[in-house]
Amino acid sequence: MPKIVDLVYENGMNVPPNWDLYRTFEAVLRTGSLSGAARLLGLTQPSVSRHIDALEQAIGHDLFVRSQRGLTPTSAALELRPYAELLASTAAALLRTAAGGAGTIAGTVRISASEVVSAEHLPSMLLRLRQQHPALSFEISSSNSVDDLLQRQADIAVRMVQPVQQSLIAQRVAPIAIGLHARAEYLERRGTPATLQDLATHDLIGFDTETPAIRAFVERLPAFNRASFALRIDSDVAQLAAIRAGFGIGICQVPVAARDSRLVRVLPDAVAINLDVWIVMHEDLRSSPRCRAVFDALVGAFSTLEAPAPLLR
Repeated sequence: MPKIVDLVYENGMNVPPNWDLYRTFEAVLRTGSLSGAARLLGLTQPSVSRHIDALEQAIGHDLFVRSQRGLTPTSAALELRPYAELLASTAAALLRTAAGGAGTIAGTVRISASEVVSAEHLPSMLLRLRQQHPALSFEISSSNSVDDLLQRQADIAVRMVQPVQQSLIAQRVAPIAIGLHARAEYLERRGTPATLQDLATHDLIGFDTETPAIRAFVERLPAFNRASFALRIDSDVAQLAAIRAGFGIGICQVPVAARDSRLVRVLPDAVAINLDVWIVMHEDLRSSPRCRAVFDALVGAFSTLEAPAPLLR
């Protein structure tokens, strides 16, 4: 059987590398190692190494610097990275589409959502959808970063910001109210703050890294700033876990807190902010029965969440 490097060159002519080489390249970039890529792709480490060697020979550039610390992408690799990621996401979208029967609500739908939405809202919503359409399956990309629907990183997204890209279908649903919450036992132990100034005497749970969205929030609530936090965590799910554990006072979605009898809302009149929610899908998926069914179901489910709170005074 000819080697991969032999297949890249035929009769002395340079031919385009096949997709397998780019898929392996993207997996090595994603995992940072040959062994990690091998586990991800179900290949052996020597096979992954041969794929990278073949791709480097085909394009005429080194892609990684190999050292005892692992693999470091070269400038050539970083330049190719967005195209390899686009190939990977497009191939995954192709497989999801091919797996669904034409005209049927079947196959896999990939949904992008924030950590809290993924953990606290989507499971019950998708359960009902799965019961209605047993041939549907789901993938959730759980991250507070925004996946690019134009590059098919996901089929549908639940976003807290209005999408600005063209070629997207976006439906605004009911806003989600957020506010300060604490476990009842914490408030029994430390007392319930009566004013925003009282927060200075409490254990606050908040962010570690400031983002533009967080900066805008702090401008509206100056008492809730990084220097005042007794616990700093960038993960919203971890912050919620700390609130539930009774560590202190933190920000939580009102509908999520309402499901937990242990949680008490703090300063509801002073701190009441609404998060806009958009359900978004690429317009090319409008005719996909599986994607349309999930899109419509999410619009309906998020529209029936608890009514939003009054605006922050």
